[in-house]
Amino acid sequence: MTPQALIETTVMMGLLVLAGGAWGVLYCVGRVRARKDLVRAGVASYALALLLALAIAVISPLDFGWKLLIIGSALAYAAIPPITLRYLERLHSDEEAHS
Repeated sequence: MTPQALIETTVMMGLLVLAGGAWGVLYCVGRVRARKDLVRAGVASYALALLLALAIAVISPLDFGWKLLIIGSALAYAAIPPITLRYLERLHSDEEAHS
């Protein structure tokens, strides 16, 4: 891997993680505050994360296994915020029921 390719791949991977984090935060805050605009912004962030994962898979000189891991991780990002939010809502509703 050339130094230029290393920097490009690293930047794309950093943006992928940032977009994935934005997806999680915007989705959860949007759901908790009943703000559809924030949920939509979260979905847009997730779409960006998917596009970045595809760009990494196509453009970067990473080995095939690493490219699969990145694509798989980006696909897994879709499930994490809804599952986490559901768990936290259930956890806190159980606490309130026992109070």
